[in-house]
Amino acid sequence: MKITFRILVFALLLAGCHQYEKTKTGLVYKIIHGNSKVLLKQGDIVKFNIEYKMKVHGKDSILQSTFGHIPAYVKIDTAQFGKHSFTEVLMQCAPGDKIDFVMSIDTLKNLGMIPEYNDLFKKGGTIDGRVDILKVFPNDAAVNADYENEMNEEKNREIKDLQAYAAKNNIKTVQSPNGVLVEVQKEGEGPKADSGMQVSVYYKGYTENGKEFDGNMDSAAKKPAFTFVVGKRNVIPGWDDGLRYFAKGGKGRLLIPAMLGYGPQGSPPVIPPYTNLVFDIEVSDVTTPAPPKNPTPLMPPGAVKPAK
Repeated sequence: MKITFRILVFALLLAGCHQYEKTKTGLVYKIIHGNSKVLLKQGDIVKFNIEYKMKVHGKDSILQSTFGHIPAYVKIDTAQFGKHSFTEVLMQCAPGDKIDFVMSIDTLKNLGMIPEYNDLFKKGGTIDGRVDILKVFPNDAAVNADYENEMNEEKNREIKDLQAYAAKNNIKTVQSPNGVLVEVQKEGEGPKADSGMQVSVYYKGYTENGKEFDGNMDSAAKKPAFTFVVGKRNVIPGWDDGLRYFAKGGKGRLLIPAMLGYGPQGSPPVIPPYTNLVFDIEVSDVTTPAPPKNPTPLMPPGAVKPAK
């Protein structure tokens, strides 16, 4: 059987210095213990950072990472944990510990976790991972409070990044109460696109590095304006928030933190996780939407229809 160089290196580590061990499913791992001696147990809710990376065209490529963003949370339930995963060794750890691990792509495929080999998940390949165990919580209420705080901190980091972007590009903005940076080039006339108003918008969306991902501002042949009712959650929160500064004929730019855009999930494959967004916008119309048509009322059970 052909074995990759990277797997051979870890095999030598196992045989030599015994720093790395293997689980029953073949996960190669090493635990770097911190100061705590209180091991995790069934039912604990664990806060941790995790990263997966692998070699792509000879270079390390991060597949997923929470480091520098919102950590992950998991409730320890050994009956629900998957195989060939760092969760196999969680109960050997305590808060403050770190785990380095290596997953075999062949094993993941055999377990049905990867349907087929492809250009990314190649036969004989491996995925490197690392975990930092941060904290343990006693109940869901404590987790929810901590997660809320982490979300706020993440948004604040993103706002600072956008403020730096605006300063670098000489963009003068005002900040909405929720954190969108708004450049008002032209305010427009008439009622603002406030909550409940119907707005029609031409736009171009791009990331901070200038990569365009969507839009209807084609100068050669303009597409129809995008029309929606503000505040109905039909768009990302940053649009509902930032467009309220404009009326019909308004023009400007919205700098939207990722947490008011597509957040930790992103919008694959176009928008990566935790991506701040920039939109050039032109408001073509702001109107009061037509009231919804009243549906025919249902007759109560046993009711007699009135005679015509």
